[in-house]
Amino acid sequence: MSTRKNPVPPSQDVLGYLLKHATMRLNALTDAALQPHGVDSKDLGILRVMVREDALSQLQVAQALGIDRTTMVSLLDALESRGIVTRSPDPDDRRRNLVQLTSAGAEIYSAGEAVRKAVEGEFLAPLDKASRENLRQSLHILVIDPQAN
Repeated sequence: MSTRKNPVPPSQDVLGYLLKHATMRLNALTDAALQPHGVDSKDLGILRVMVREDALSQLQVAQALGIDRTTMVSLLDALESRGIVTRSPDPDDRRRNLVQLTSAGAEIYSAGEAVRKAVEGEFLAPLDKASRENLRQSLHILVIDPQAN
């Protein structure tokens, strides 16, 4: 018998554990569903940032996603080799590369977003509609706008 007054709670009760494992499960499901399109959830995140702008620097894309520059370069190398993005020198600053989606990249993004939404719906299906919306709003407050309260 334990002599501890305050036993350590099981990992399944720790918010960090739950958030991490929910993210891991959702990413695994999304990656599997995106596989026929030749991208994964990380790639789709990059495309999501890029689809909003005509051209962005590699650094701007990395900053938008919270990815270090070295990792961003390798991710963009892979996307470029598959014809999903192009890189060209910035005419205003040749030290920078601008990244743009190709037409194939835009098509992959559109198809991938449909897949992502479907997987997200399936992932959240055990929750009722109000719980899904509450979860989304709560996470938005915690991640995007913690000063909203």
